[in-house]
Amino acid sequence: MAICFKTCLLIDDNYIDNFVTRKILEGGNFAESIVVVRSATEAIQSLSEGKITPDVIFLDVRMPLMSGFEFLEEYDKIAIDKTNIKIFMLSSSLDPLDMRKSTDNKYITQFIHKPLTQKALEELCP
Repeated sequence: MAICFKTCLLIDDNYIDNFVTRKILEGGNFAESIVVVRSATEAIQSLSEGKITPDVIFLDVRMPLMSGFEFLEEYDKIAIDKTNIKIFMLSSSLDPLDMRKSTDNKYITQFIHKPLTQKALEELCP
């Protein structure tokens, strides 16, 4: 598979999930660069300071300090060009409210259930 994106940002507080997701992303040549952060607050700071300019973000729903949905509220406030950034909600949540909230959010491209699979990745490539 050809590389789909330049920079992928993975936001998840779970070390094991990050390890597994990163391996799948690398194995699928999904992005030239994969940046992993373990908190939504760190991601917001890095995005607003221009340290990371991703074209795709994988965002967990349930994280301590700032949830995925709280991240989206802060993301909306930062002054960066968001037109070409795809955000995929990557979660093990089965809560229908989480799925509905992600569907209703203007920034979320798609809700994906963990674990991320090679097949799901192939469907995400433009």
